[in-house]
Amino acid sequence: MKIAVIQSDLYWEDAFKNRIQFQNKINQIDSNVDLVVLPEMFSTGFTMNAQQVAETMQGETVLWMQALAKNKNCAVAGSLIITENNKFYNRFLFVFPSGEIQFYDKRHLFTLAGEDKIYTSGSKKQIVEYLGWKICLQVCYDLRFPVFVRNVENYDLILYVANWPKVRINAWDILLKARSVENLSYTIGLNRIGVDANNHHYNGHSQVVDFLGNPILEPQEIEGVFLVELDKNSMLETRKKMDFLSDKDVFEIQD
Repeated sequence: MKIAVIQSDLYWEDAFKNRIQFQNKINQIDSNVDLVVLPEMFSTGFTMNAQQVAETMQGETVLWMQALAKNKNCAVAGSLIITENNKFYNRFLFVFPSGEIQFYDKRHLFTLAGEDKIYTSGSKKQIVEYLGWKICLQVCYDLRFPVFVRNVENYDLILYVANWPKVRINAWDILLKARSVENLSYTIGLNRIGVDANNHHYNGHSQVVDFLGNPILEPQEIEGVFLVELDKNSMLETRKKMDFLSDKDVFEIQD
């Protein structure tokens, strides 16, 4: 599977400008890709002003993602602020080329920023099946919670999108490798760059790690569209040789 990972600065609370900038970046990709990945809250930045900027599942940004997926004949994934039933969600959308949408609502809300006071936590783990791959959707702070993401579904790829600040980037680098190794899975971590309205600095470090913790895409600190190609067969062969997942603990997650 060929994947485009787009690391970018974000226009604060301006969905229109963010859609334009990502459209321009995607239009510059000169080869066919199967999946385009956008950062966490790619249309607004990591804001707590949900009431002012939230969209619905029929809103302009969701429609834009569907049109983009159909026109480019690839899946498009990224999180944005969605309002539903008078609640707000940090919702990670996975839009298929057909326009079909599957989504994951961020479970672990970032209490240090007060995200838990504004947004409603998700409870359901989401595994998307696409082109023969099982993809586990996760958002930013979820990275610190390995039990929830434990590979009991035999998935192939964990996809993290984030607004992870520079001051804690060492944890980001370490934990992405850890999630790959413990789950014998490819892991993609996509972060933003730049400085937001709250003066939080982001230096990206978007990266792709294989199932043994080896870098496929080294941590990046510049704005760009980074293309990677993942080989499922090599992962499956490794799992046969080193079947660590068969020895995993049995557990139950309670809300």
